[in-house]
Amino acid sequence: MAAPFLETPSLPEVFSSVGIPAAGSWFRKLFAFAGPAYLVSVGYMDPGNWATDIEGGARFGYELIWVLLLSNWMAILLQTLSARLGLFAGRDLAQACRDYYSRPVSLTLWVLCEIAIVACDLAEVLGSAIGLNLLFGIPLIVAVVITAADVLLLLALQNYGIRKMEAFIVSLVVIVGLCYVVEIILAKPVFGEIVSAIAHPRLRNESLYVAIGILGATVMPHNLYLHSSLVQSRRVNRTENDLKAAAKYNLIDSAVALNLAFFVNAAILVMSAAVFHRNGVVVTEISQAHATLAPLVGTALSSTIFAIALLCAGQSSTITGTLAGQIVMEGFLQIRIRPWLRRLITRSLAIIPAVIVIALKGEQGTYQLLILSQVILSFQLPFAIVPLVQFTSSREKMGRFANPRWLKALAWLVAGFIIALNIRLLMMVMGADCCRP
Repeated sequence: MAAPFLETPSLPEVFSSVGIPAAGSWFRKLFAFAGPAYLVSVGYMDPGNWATDIEGGARFGYELIWVLLLSNWMAILLQTLSARLGLFAGRDLAQACRDYYSRPVSLTLWVLCEIAIVACDLAEVLGSAIGLNLLFGIPLIVAVVITAADVLLLLALQNYGIRKMEAFIVSLVVIVGLCYVVEIILAKPVFGEIVSAIAHPRLRNESLYVAIGILGATVMPHNLYLHSSLVQSRRVNRTENDLKAAAKYNLIDSAVALNLAFFVNAAILVMSAAVFHRNGVVVTEISQAHATLAPLVGTALSSTIFAIALLCAGQSSTITGTLAGQIVMEGFLQIRIRPWLRRLITRSLAIIPAVIVIALKGEQGTYQLLILSQVILSFQLPFAIVPLVQFTSSREKMGRFANPRWLKALAWLVAGFIIALNIRLLMMVMGADCCRP
């Protein structure tokens, strides 16, 4: 049983650093709260999402778009719970786990979370490297090594404060979103088939592996730790009315940001279905998707836009991944190291498997590694979701702001659904029943 919550703030360099106007319009206050969910949302459109969305669209057409929509709804629910924990309890998820669980359990959760962060960073390494390769012709192995230099970008942004970092990330998100508006226009999808796929969901054994990859790419465990910390960057009075207002603004922030992320992911899957599945093209690597876009769509612009969006997605995700790593290490272990050192450690652990796979299997191996990294993330999800639902449902931790019964039931239903899917996939893999290309 747990020690009481300690007073050490989460991410002290940005804690309570953004003021909230006491007066002014509703929109002005909403703008002051806007930001944390956008930093979180970039993890929902990182290169790992690209791989699962492209494979899902190329192999199964529009069939799995309902999985994306369901995953997005679950993400909004879970990120809202994460924000509530940080706002009402004043603790990020890692700190809450350390305070409540025994040390062996807490350390186990820390290790699992670090594995998830490395798996996520692996996707960012590969995505950024492939983007550099497609745009500038840099050899893939060299591009992977170059990605280690993004620590300089992180250091530059941190010197300008959290609001400037949020603005930079939002800019990258907007670029990715605009790129896919153009891609959808060029791809000319059949919208009636998209609506039909959402209205009549189906999930076959053949598509389960990719479906769980989509789930792992959309609902990311480290984002639950990240969001519970970032909401504490706002300076909120601890009165009941102000806390309730902050929760409302954070909910709007999450809904808008994550629905934007859903649009990007849906656009990737729809583009893949409209271009590749429709023409019978089997995509086994992202560079192949890039190369075949131009002849199938009819313009080289589509391939260039694809590569730019991929590079922006990789770079935006790498920044938030580093913040999540800091939060997890400080929260679980109470150890603070310099952000650039933390970045290099995580990136080094991600680069090693990337280089090995590229050397042994070439570019096709990187695509398979991207999909695998997202499935690994899905397997880590229950170890973040269960503590999150437990803490936000506890009156001991949340007081009168604990989850109401309906929200508690819905949250446990989501947790149970994700756990059941993971068990099903594990049974299929162990029984060699899972169809893979």
